[in-house]
Amino acid sequence: METRSTPTPAFDMVLFGGAGDLVMRKLLPSLYQAHAAGLLNEQGRILALGRKDLSRDDYLASVEKQSRIHIKAHFDDAAWQSFCSRIDYLRVDASQAADFPALAAKVGDDAGKVVVCYLATAPNLFAGICENLAAVGLNRPNVRVVLEKPLGTDLASSNEINDDVARFFQEEQLYRIDHYLGKESVQNLMAIRFANALFEPLWRREWIHDVQITISEELGVGSRGDFYDGTGALRDMVQNHLLQLLCIVAMEPPANLEADAVRDEKLKVLKALRPFSEQDVAAKTVRGQYKAGASGGQPVVGYQQENGIPAGSQTETFVAIKAEIDNWRWAGVPFFLRTGKRMQERLAEIVINFRDVPHQVFSGPLGGSHHANRLVIRLQPEESIRLHFLAKEPGDTMRLQPTYLDLDFYKAFKVRRADAYERLLLDVIRGKLALFMRRDELIEAWRWVEPIMDTWTASTNSPPKQYTAGSWGPAASSALLSRDGISWHEEC
Repeated sequence: METRSTPTPAFDMVLFGGAGDLVMRKLLPSLYQAHAAGLLNEQGRILALGRKDLSRDDYLASVEKQSRIHIKAHFDDAAWQSFCSRIDYLRVDASQAADFPALAAKVGDDAGKVVVCYLATAPNLFAGICENLAAVGLNRPNVRVVLEKPLGTDLASSNEINDDVARFFQEEQLYRIDHYLGKESVQNLMAIRFANALFEPLWRREWIHDVQITISEELGVGSRGDFYDGTGALRDMVQNHLLQLLCIVAMEPPANLEADAVRDEKLKVLKALRPFSEQDVAAKTVRGQYKAGASGGQPVVGYQQENGIPAGSQTETFVAIKAEIDNWRWAGVPFFLRTGKRMQERLAEIVINFRDVPHQVFSGPLGGSHHANRLVIRLQPEESIRLHFLAKEPGDTMRLQPTYLDLDFYKAFKVRRADAYERLLLDVIRGKLALFMRRDELIEAWRWVEPIMDTWTASTNSPPKQYTAGSWGPAASSALLSRDGISWHEEC
C-alpha cells in the first residue's frame, strides 16, 4: 500500500504511564502502524516508563499480550518483531524526583534528536512530571510534551495545570491532544472547504439551515465509574471533542496551514459563541442519564447501578445543546451538539443541512423536501463523506428519490489511511502544532461551558432526564430540535 509521507527525524518517544490502557490500546498500536509504513526514523526509540520493577523482556511480554491484539489491519509478524526492537522499559515513579536522573541518562543530551514526553497519566501528575523533567534538563528546546485530557474540571483548575506546566515549558513545546482532530474525515473536511470553490460560496447562513454534531457511544461507563462520576459528559466530550469539531466546521479560511494561522481562526469561533444565561441553559440544553435497557441485544443496568456510582448521582451521561455563533457568517444558524453513553449505536458524525429550494417545482412529498441536500461527514465507526440530494427515479414519471454521492478517498487514492493517534504522534515528532489545542482555545472553551455546568449544579430540583439504554437519548433532545422545525439526522 503506497504512502506519501516521509520518515520522521530521529526521536525518543518517552511514554509516562507505559503500562496503562492508553499506551497499550492506542499509542503502541499507532506507533507500530507508522513503523510498518516506514514512517519512523531508524534512530527512533520508544521508552516506556512505569512504577513496576520490570525487565525489558517482562514489559515486552506484556506488550505482546495487551497491545498486539489491538492492531486490526496491516499486521506483519516480521514488522512487529522489528517494531518491538525499538521498545525499552525503565522503572520511573512519575511522582519521585529521584527517579528522573536515570531517565535523563537514558535519553542522553543529543540536541539533534527530538524527545517526546507523552503524559498518559492522571492530570494531577502533570505539574510534578514537568518539574522533575526540568530538574534534569529535559525541558530543553528539543523536548516536546503531550498532554492528555482532561485538563482540569473547570476554568480555574485548567488554568492551574497550565500555569504549572508553563513554569517549565514554552507554549510551543506543549501539545494538548484531541484525537478527533487527527481523524482522516476531519482533515478532508478542511480540504473540501478550503481547496475547492464548490462549497465555500454555500458555507454560510444564506445556504445552511443548521449543523448537527453527534458523538454517541454504545458502551456505558464500565470500569471508569469512579472517574466518570466526577466528570460527566459535558466535561468529558463537549468541552473538548465537540467544540473542536464545531470550530473546524465554522472557522474562516486561514491564511495558510501554519499552526497559529489555523488556531487563530478556531479561537475566533470560540470567542463568537453566544454565552449562556440561566434561562438559556433551561431552554437550549438537555442533560440525561441512562437507565436500564438493552445494548447489543443484551440487558444492561442503568447508570446508578454501575460499579463506582454513588446512589442518587446526578452526573449526566447525555448532553444536547443548541449553540449559536454571533458573527456575520453564522448568525441565525443553530449548531446542535449531542453526545451520550449507552446510545443506540456507536457514531460520530457532522451533518450540514442546507436550506430548501425557494420554490417547489416538483409535486409529491419529496418535491421540496426539507433538508433534501445535506453533507454528512462520518467520523466513526467508518470514516466517509456523503453528499445527499434528490434525483429523478427511473421511469416515465417525474418522481424524485433521495440519493447521495459517496466521497470514498480510500478507493480514489489507494493509500493507507493513518488512524487519528498515528497522525497526531507523527505530527508531534515533526513539530506540527496545527492539530493541537493552544492554551487560549482551552480557556475560551471552558468559559463557554462553565455557565452550563454551574446552572446544572445549582439546579438540585431538576435532575438529569432519564433515557433507556440503547435509545437515542431523552425525548427532550428531539424536542430541542423540533422547536426549530427539524429533527436529528437519524430521525429524518
